[in-house]
Order: sequence, then C-alpha cells, then structure tokens
Amino acid sequence: MKLVIVGAGPSGIGLGILLKKMNFEDFVILEKEEIGASFRKWPKEMKLITPSFTGHGFGMLDLNALTPETSPAFTFGKEHLTGNEYADYLQLLAHHYKLPIKKAYVDKVVKDNNKFLLYTDKQMIEAPFLVWATGEYQTPNLKPFEGAELALHNSLVKSWDNLQGDEFTVIGGYESGIDAAYHLTANEKNVTVISRSAPWDNVEADPSKSLSPFTKERLEIADETGRLELLDVEVLKISKRDDDYVLYLSDGTTHVSKTRPILAAGFIPGVKQIYSLFEWENEQSPKLTDKDESTITAGVFLAGPNVRHQQVIFCYIYKFRQRFAVIVKEILDRTNFQYPTEIFDLYRKNNLFLDDLSCCEVNCEC
Repeated sequence: MKLVIVGAGPSGIGLGILLKKMNFEDFVILEKEEIGASFRKWPKEMKLITPSFTGHGFGMLDLNALTPETSPAFTFGKEHLTGNEYADYLQLLAHHYKLPIKKAYVDKVVKDNNKFLLYTDKQMIEAPFLVWATGEYQTPNLKPFEGAELALHNSLVKSWDNLQGDEFTVIGGYESGIDAAYHLTANEKNVTVISRSAPWDNVEADPSKSLSPFTKERLEIADETGRLELLDVEVLKISKRDDDYVLYLSDGTTHVSKTRPILAAGFIPGVKQIYSLFEWENEQSPKLTDKDESTITAGVFLAGPNVRHQQVIFCYIYKFRQRFAVIVKEILDRTNFQYPTEIFDLYRKNNLFLDDLSCCEVNCEC
C-alpha cells in the first residue's frame, strides 16, 4: 500500500476522488464509523452555513462541492443542507467513484524508517504516505474550564426540540452558540449567550474569524423575539448548587442557570490523535510545510479544517478543498507516478488547486 487516508468525511472523500481521477489505485481510506459520520451527529436542525448554488456553467463551483462535476444544491434542491443531507452527498460520491473505503479504527500510528505503521482494530497497515483527514467534530472541547463537565456540549444534542425547560444558558457565541440560541428562541425559550470575545460585534471580512452572514441573519431573528440576551464576558467556572448551575464570570459576577448550560466552546483538532508527528503552535495549530506536510515527520500530510498557513485559516469546505490537489500532486510526484496533467488543469480552473497562498488576504472596502 502506497497511501493511507484516515477519515471518510469531505477531506477523505475529496482526496480519494482526485486520486481516482489520476488513475492512482494504490490507496485506502479508513473510517471508524460510516461515511460522513460527523455530519450525521449534528443536531437535527443544524445546517451548513455556507450556501450551495449551482453555477458551474459560469465558472463558479458550488461552495460545498468536492468535485468540479457535482453540486449539492442541484442534487438536493437546497441552499443550506442539513448534516444528514451532506452525509448523503458524501455517500453518493463514494459510491459513484468506487472509493476504497474500509471500516477501521486507527488506534496508533508509528513511523518506522520510511513507513508508517497504522495499528487498527482490524489489522496493522503499512504505507510510506499518510494523510490525516479526520476533521474535528468527533473531538469536542469538553473541558475548556473548571466544571465544564457539568454543561452539555452542543455536539451531543440530537435535537433542540428535546431540551426541557424555559430558560437556557449558552456558553460560546460563535456559529454553534448562535445556532443553539436561534433554535431555542424559536422554541419560545429564553436564552442567555455568554461569550468572552463578543463575536457578534466582530467586523472581520473573513468568515473564519467572524460570524457568517447566515448566522448574523438568524441572530437578528433571535434578537427580535425579545427572548435573547448577549453577555460579553468569560466563563471561568461552573458549579452545582442544589438544582441550579452557577457560572462564575470574569467580571466577578455570577450567572445562575436553571437548566444545564449548553457548551458551545468548539472542538479540539482531530489531528491531536497523532500529536507527536507534528510541531505545534500554541497547542492548537500543527505546523505545516507549503505542501501541508508535517515539518518534522516526512510523509504525513494534513487535510481539512485544521490546516493553517500564517493568517490563512482553511476551516470551511470551500477553503480546504483547494488544498487537496497540492497534497495529491506532491505524493504522486514523489512516487514517480505518471498522471494525466489535464486533471490538475481542470482543478486549477475550478479554484480547486490553491498553491499560491499570497492571494489569500481577506479585505473588504465596502
């Protein structure tokens, strides 16, 4: 085996499709659950915040598409897909392109000379190249502060309709936190959102650093209900007092929640499962070469929302899909594999081959 890809989400599927287009067959995709499993774990009401629209004929690829020939908007007739719908899209792609996906849980990865040894619950697999494409939804940040285990992480909510009570506290004001507030207020619940950085006031043009337009619009709808309160302060600790939850805040005050607080504190990079194979910056971002390869372990590449290059954050599908071709070309060149160059030309034409990061500063004058 020449290459192992870990994860059958957007990154693993997108990489696998490109390899197939290049006539490269000597690879396998390992997935511990099912294709697109993370998307199926979203709350029932959660949707992609990036809009899908079919504009292929005018050189504008659907923001959530993984290939130049497909469009989730066309397939499902929707602009914002649910998690289950996007997982269905991934399964359609895997079936159509006959991707070699095997169900296996990777327990440990060891670099032995010029090969990676992947120890799974099924067998040990050897390969000179490894692409880690696990994303992060499977690794929620459950302990960002003392007592956080008393809260309910938003990724563990099956549906906002299931929560009992009239008043809720949401910790975290980014996309997931506002999504929770929107659905809870729609269910006629009173909601307090507590966030230390007030992302609702952020005017950054890059949606990786500020709320998306989709979320801002829904925030306005939630605010108009009169049932939403936004607090710009940090939660330091949670404790239990009888049946109440007491939140200790950075301004010296406390906030009492009658219901279990909702923790929307984000996720831990899934690549931390192979932490030792990477250098790390601030314990959050693995350091990468300009080919998305580890700076300390040759042959291991990172794909997906954890990819960072200086100030450029590739946390959305339409961003990180542009790096698949960079990784694939590097691996194929090193193996001296003869591939059809016109495929890379097609990807570049469709903004799916970003190898010049100097173009990625996000500014807006209007």
